[in-house]
Amino acid sequence: GLRLWPCEEEEPEQLLLPWDRFSAWLHCICVVGFDLELGQAVEKTSICYLSFPDSNSGCLGDTQFCFRFRQAAGRKSSLGCFLDHFDRDAPVCLKKDQGHFYGYVYFRQVRDKSLKRGYFQKSLVLISKRPYVAFFHSLLKLIAPEYFEKQEPCLEAACNDIDRWSTPSPGKILTLPIMGVVMKVADSLVSIVLPTIHEVDLFRCFYPVFFHIQMLWELVLLGEALVVMAPSPAESSDTVLALVSCVAPLRYCSDFRPYFTIHDSEFKEYTTRTQAPPSVILGVTNPFFAKTLQHWPHIIRIGDMKQTGEMAKQMKVKKLKNLKTLDSKPGVYTAYKPFLNKDEEIIKQLQKGVQQKRPSAAQNAILRRYFLELTQSFIIPLERYVASLMPLQKSICPWKSPPQLKPFVQDEFMKTLEKAGPQLTSRLKGDWIGLYRYNFLKSPNFDGWFRNRRKEMTQKLEALHLEALCDEVRITKHKVETVDLVLKLKDKLTQAEREQLPVRAGTLAKLQTHIESVILTLPEDLQGILHKPVSP
Repeated sequence: GLRLWPCEEEEPEQLLLPWDRFSAWLHCICVVGFDLELGQAVEKTSICYLSFPDSNSGCLGDTQFCFRFRQAAGRKSSLGCFLDHFDRDAPVCLKKDQGHFYGYVYFRQVRDKSLKRGYFQKSLVLISKRPYVAFFHSLLKLIAPEYFEKQEPCLEAACNDIDRWSTPSPGKILTLPIMGVVMKVADSLVSIVLPTIHEVDLFRCFYPVFFHIQMLWELVLLGEALVVMAPSPAESSDTVLALVSCVAPLRYCSDFRPYFTIHDSEFKEYTTRTQAPPSVILGVTNPFFAKTLQHWPHIIRIGDMKQTGEMAKQMKVKKLKNLKTLDSKPGVYTAYKPFLNKDEEIIKQLQKGVQQKRPSAAQNAILRRYFLELTQSFIIPLERYVASLMPLQKSICPWKSPPQLKPFVQDEFMKTLEKAGPQLTSRLKGDWIGLYRYNFLKSPNFDGWFRNRRKEMTQKLEALHLEALCDEVRITKHKVETVDLVLKLKDKLTQAEREQLPVRAGTLAKLQTHIESVILTLPEDLQGILHKPVSP
């Protein structure tokens, strides 16, 4: 069966406020049990299928993984607009997901002769808009074992604890009490220390396909269709999340499904052969996908991540026609030819770490830094060019509309690469220009990045215009003929607050004071019309 907390049986006036803090972190908590006659109940809910490993995975004991699914069209999230300002200042990797939910799963399967099936099988699932993978998995390690032992009262207590948490704020260390334990980020004096709330262990995830990390970075950057075939949902979801995060600080803007099943509502859409595979990264465990997705251009086959003794010796990229079943050897199956030359130094550095038994956290840090520098080298020329599209500050006139951004012209950008391309910051040789032209500038990743930058720059222009207007008012505030000015200023103030424009500290308060002082210079009858309070 499927049960949800918080329950919505409260009085109407209690619905909004009591669960606001809970909703800042979670959408709901689900319990999914196995019904021998129905399968994972409830039959029509894709959450239920995604909450259980495929039968072939053979996951005995406790397993943790995550999945992601589309938010129903026209359905509003429980996260109110009052939380939006927390998201505005968050780094890309921590922003809430607008069109999808994440499901964080703690699945338990143990032998139980008293049950018809011979096994106890149940999942506790946290549904959230927040991509805090490490955090929610740690939270489940506390809640789930208690729940399996004590049932519903334990979940009610956990929900009440979460509803007392502070809202997630970038840059703040939060103390989060849960079921008698305290969770805190980066503080060694409490019960559980979480140095990161969203990152997976990159080195462990990429270990099975270690020699191909640079090629995988290119495939993710370009938004290519990728499928990860893994032995369990845990390895599938970790690998997909590692792929998505390897292009940070660039936001991966295509769809990705850490654990995808044949019951998923997008199954037909993503497996059809009538059109090219979509820009999506899928993580799968069902052997059926080896046949269904064999037309996909890039397939990553990984084995059991626990078997990490010797470094993988297989270095060649395998041909797609050699991939017949999930029993095929681990490796990358693709015909893709990378644009950049292979970086042998990072391979040697990490190989040396394996030989010297360097701690996993250190290997992970080395690989994450490598990907970060690679992505930054690629993005810096784009940032530099886009910054040149901003109009000069002297062209901003307080009494005219803010000037427009200049358009992004691909040929102009490509010309800048000759003298100011990635070669300035990266030691890697190769066809960097080809990487931009085919097909990054046509990819969802570029589109998402540029839309975001254009929005930020437009808001900056609005903010500069507002500041210019504010400075100008100081000179003209005693002119009685400025009724239009007051109306214009009020509109600007409302817009600045609504869109949270990045204005200088004190600008809005100063503008409010200016509006008041201008109104006071007008005749009393006009003051009465104009002196309506501006929203704080």
